[in-house]
Amino acid sequence: MTLRLPLFSRILIWLLLNLIILGGTFGIFLWTELGGDSLLGRAAGDRSQAPAGALMAELRDRPMVEWERAMARFEEAYPVRVMLLREDGSLFLGAKLEVPAELALRLRALVQPGPGFDDRRSGPPPGQPPEDHFEPGPMGAPGPRPPRSGPRSSMGGARVFLRAGSPAKYWLVHGNPIRGPGLPRGVRMAMVSETLSAGGLFFDVQSWFWAASAVIAVSVLWWLPFVRGITRSVSQISAATERIAEGRFNTVVPEERGDELGRLGGAINRMSARLEGLVTGQKRFLGDVAHELCSPLARMEMALGILEQRTDHDARSYVDDVREEVRHMSTLVNELMQFSKAALKPADAEMTSLPLAEMTRRVVAREMPEATGLTVHVPEELQALGHSELVERAMGNLLRNARNHAAAYGPIRIEAFFLGSHQVLWRVVDSGPGVSESELGRLGEPFYRPDQSRSSDTGGTGLGLAIVKTCMAACQGRLELTRGQERGLVATLVLKSTSESRFTGASNGE
Repeated sequence: MTLRLPLFSRILIWLLLNLIILGGTFGIFLWTELGGDSLLGRAAGDRSQAPAGALMAELRDRPMVEWERAMARFEEAYPVRVMLLREDGSLFLGAKLEVPAELALRLRALVQPGPGFDDRRSGPPPGQPPEDHFEPGPMGAPGPRPPRSGPRSSMGGARVFLRAGSPAKYWLVHGNPIRGPGLPRGVRMAMVSETLSAGGLFFDVQSWFWAASAVIAVSVLWWLPFVRGITRSVSQISAATERIAEGRFNTVVPEERGDELGRLGGAINRMSARLEGLVTGQKRFLGDVAHELCSPLARMEMALGILEQRTDHDARSYVDDVREEVRHMSTLVNELMQFSKAALKPADAEMTSLPLAEMTRRVVAREMPEATGLTVHVPEELQALGHSELVERAMGNLLRNARNHAAAYGPIRIEAFFLGSHQVLWRVVDSGPGVSESELGRLGEPFYRPDQSRSSDTGGTGLGLAIVKTCMAACQGRLELTRGQERGLVATLVLKSTSESRFTGASNGE
């Protein structure tokens, strides 16, 4: 089953998917760039530079025996583990964690002499003590260094930031090595976290979340008026074309837009105006022809009456046959006039509140005065909006159609009720043979008759249901034709209800 979504929802979903794809692509890029001097590595190093620099300064100012306590205090303040690693990646001091092989390879790759690097094999310049010289203290422990001006250590050296290990953790190795007597060559500080954010020390997830939310909000607000304008125009054009397809050619589509949709609206307006002229002219032509045929047919019937009086008994049967054909032509012309009159009724015809029960009694008395198999259930309080003459003509045609085609097969039922959504239904249900599904859709077309209804006795002219449709269109209603549950045909007039119908508790349909 195909999911049907409005165009507006489809565009918004497409925009959201676009943003998700862009975000996923950016995330994959960051994921693959987690090592070395990557974007996340720089961001994590920059965010943790100040706390890490403070810890390194504290370590330089304290004896080595107090370093573990200083590192423990740092771990209490931040959700990370702190380690001091040798240049080969082995643990020198700190958290007892297994160092991933990938991190050890990265650290060995960093062993390159550079500015500020304490290379003991080369030593300091002649006559100058080492920069990070520690004076021996009691019991051989390193003592405090003499004060020095400027930064004690540079945090701007090469960093290593990666996700490795089992289970995987985020590893950040900061800056240049820690230098001084008693320390192995290339000792560096490493911070280890279970999460990428490390409580905000490595990565501020909240700021990225708000940034992404702002991007999405700005994108939606930027595209929303444009998308809404397009979908609103498309919805108006769709609704207008549906009304034109129903025969309401006075529909006008807004065409103030200066793009292709505005041109489409103008083309639809011109098309509906031309269709209205053609259809109205055709129906007016039918009405004029039917009106002009009335006089010749009346004269023919008068001449046949005179001829019947002057014709002998043997030839009178021929006169009767001709009279029958003339009467059939008169019926056809009369229905053509009714069809044309209903079709030419202005759309703004006076709509009044109609008592459906009283109108039903009049129609039954005219069409089936002596019917025995007819049941009527129309609440007295039920009323509908419409044009009295057109609605009563539609009722009469439906009841006459049921009488001609289904009265011999079983009872006929008339019922009416309030449906809801401000609608009232008036229907005729018969027990006749009904029609096939292929023929059901064509009922109501002018001059169309099902195959089983083409006899001269019951066939009619094929205009009865067409007249009903035009009457309902003029009353802003519609005709619905469906098959019965077992057999027969259900013909329903759908009309607008009045406030009286909605609040008097009129019975609902099945």
